[in-house]
Amino acid sequence: MNNKQKESACHITSIGGQAVIEGVMMRGPKEIAVAVRKPDGEIEIDKKPIASILQKYKWLKFPVIRGVVSFVESLVIGTKALMYSASFYDVEEEEDKEKKEAMSEEERKKQEAKESRAMTFAIYSSVVIALVFGIGIFMLLPTVLVGFIKHYIPGNILATLLEGVVRIAIFIAYIALVSNMKDIRRVFEYHGAEHKTIFCYEHGEELTVENARKFTRLHPRCGTSFLLIVMVISIILFSFISWSNPWLRLLLRLALLPVVAGLSYEIIKLAGRSTGVVMKIVSAPGLWLQKLTTREPDDSQLEVAIASLKSVLTGNKEDDKW
Repeated sequence: MNNKQKESACHITSIGGQAVIEGVMMRGPKEIAVAVRKPDGEIEIDKKPIASILQKYKWLKFPVIRGVVSFVESLVIGTKALMYSASFYDVEEEEDKEKKEAMSEEERKKQEAKESRAMTFAIYSSVVIALVFGIGIFMLLPTVLVGFIKHYIPGNILATLLEGVVRIAIFIAYIALVSNMKDIRRVFEYHGAEHKTIFCYEHGEELTVENARKFTRLHPRCGTSFLLIVMVISIILFSFISWSNPWLRLLLRLALLPVVAGLSYEIIKLAGRSTGVVMKIVSAPGLWLQKLTTREPDDSQLEVAIASLKSVLTGNKEDDKW
């Protein structure tokens, strides 16, 4: 089957995912599954139903608003998946093990409840820290840096363009830097496995390692593409905000971030279901950037991604189309 035939055979789905530590999280139409390759080589799968606030309040499904909600929910779900995968590689002290074994059933339940509360706190704290770090480094820092030389730049639009270039440069430099870390390279390989597996499913082929291996690791609905679109949208939107008062500009940027995230969500959603020339052009920069955030996976990593995807498809009709 040639590329054109493959493209025409492809059906668009809502299946999405995320690479975690030695594993892959897949989000299906009704369930979320995290598959992790444990230190002993076995694949452990944790599957839970999706409990989205979007299902509870219909008004949250309006365009742009749904993007903001989905973004926050994705951060929480992704952090939970990462912590779950990390739990298999936490080294528990022998003394702690002995203490747990010596506990009564009631004491053990209290300890587990305490650990559960601590985990919940850690998850939401991590999300807040990630948001603060991301907004500070990638959104506000470029504004501050360009603000120092603003009086040398003629015009508001040119200053905003320079701000956008600085932001994208910082983002790419950050990704290039962390991609050289051994553990991050492993995560990026699982990221590639996630994309290949989803492509294999979308093209209607049997979910096997052999079939998934031949597909590209670059997918238009990737979160990497979403972040790049956020930056482009911010350049366009913030070109209308004056540089006359730097502090007011920073405050307005913060206030408009939900709008930027919501608009970016709608664009990435459209890109994921469209094969038109315009959307291919829009998607291209994000796909190029994925060459940094994904790596070619090995067969064992594809096996984990396939196990995760099969888990969310079992017993569910994949009818939630984009």
